[in-house]
Amino acid sequence: MSEVIKLKRGLDIRLAGRSETVYANVAPAEQYAIKPSDFKGLTPKMVAKVGDKVNAGDALFVDKMHPEVRFVSPVSGELIAVNRGERRVILEVVVKADGNTTTCDFGKEDIQSLSRDQIITKLLNSGAWTYFKQRPYNIVADPQLDFKSIFVSTFDTAPLAPDYDFVINGNEANFQAGLDVLSKIAPTFIGVQAESANKAFNGAKGVTITKFSGKHPSGCVGIQINNVQPINIGERVLTIGVQEVVAIGKMFTTGILDFGRIVVVCGSEIKKPAYIRTIVGAQLTNILKDNIASDNVRVISGDVLTGTQTATDGYLGYYDDQVSVIPEGNDYEFMGWAMPGFNKFSNHKTFLSWLTGNKSYKLDTNMHGERRAFVVSGELDEVLPMDIYPEFLFKAIMAQDIDKMIELGICEVVEEDIALCEFVCTSKIPLQKILRNGLNLMAVEVG
Repeated sequence: MSEVIKLKRGLDIRLAGRSETVYANVAPAEQYAIKPSDFKGLTPKMVAKVGDKVNAGDALFVDKMHPEVRFVSPVSGELIAVNRGERRVILEVVVKADGNTTTCDFGKEDIQSLSRDQIITKLLNSGAWTYFKQRPYNIVADPQLDFKSIFVSTFDTAPLAPDYDFVINGNEANFQAGLDVLSKIAPTFIGVQAESANKAFNGAKGVTITKFSGKHPSGCVGIQINNVQPINIGERVLTIGVQEVVAIGKMFTTGILDFGRIVVVCGSEIKKPAYIRTIVGAQLTNILKDNIASDNVRVISGDVLTGTQTATDGYLGYYDDQVSVIPEGNDYEFMGWAMPGFNKFSNHKTFLSWLTGNKSYKLDTNMHGERRAFVVSGELDEVLPMDIYPEFLFKAIMAQDIDKMIELGICEVVEEDIALCEFVCTSKIPLQKILRNGLNLMAVEVG
């Protein structure tokens, strides 16, 4: 029987706009984009040119430092744009789909007969290696390194997150095949929600299963790593998502890398929240068409805590399986703090809404204040179920004290792990940005 770890600290943000476990039909997108900004630590080098015809699986660009790491087109069609920003930094590589879905065949394999090097080579050639993230630093994984372990979280506790028990339905065999592949690379651990009855997760073979119970961020893979096998300085682990494991399993058993992605479209400003079937990097135009309730909204690729703001004609993030739409919140609320706040969510019982029970809230992006002095109050510790001192860690990062950063556990956290800390921070400090600056500094100075 697998172990159950009960996490007492955390916070569930009850947002309105959760989707039922139903699918909606959406017309396929016309354009798809791979965004280098989705890959931390990447310096992209284009290998395809505007006007080139590509198949799904053909390389668009590579990692300049590791050219064997290929970033491939999710659809067949024509490369129509390489959008750049300041200093000619590549922002988006856009492919217009031809509707034929011509896919590269990488050849099916007997997983058990392959060596570790053969598996990594196949993952690199197909572009599936980019599904992995390397910790510490949450960067594109270096295929030349050895990894202590691989972690997969099979549930997500972020606001309005998709239900992976529902998403995995029909792909149980491919999920197990994907785990077989992962186990050839390094010992594999999966985190399962204690209440889940899904047989694909609870009955997974060749891996170590740990069950978790508790509030968000118990579904974050970093929290699970910290409670199962903490990362020490000099150690490296890989993380990967459930749908990416399925795609890898399907590629090894069929030879075709499936770029399909099941995405939940949710939020208080979505008229009909639902799950949809789309493709990695899809343009959101058809996904959101006639389904937004108002004009003044924020569209987020991902969840509201860690996702990326985009537009209604923007693109789905490479690792995202959620599109959230909430009110923009750029209006001024007269005497907002003086009102009883029955419709306001608060973690500290600031408003009388705590008397209303498990109510769902329609929250906007208004910060209700400005940046203040960053004092040690202990409020961050209440929502971070890890054995670290977050406030002291952030102060060490701001001081660029590398030795102190290491002592305080920077190697164990990434942005999603401390997103709740930023949400509850009364000082309005951009903690995720500060942490990313610290991780980038560590990657340069320590490696």
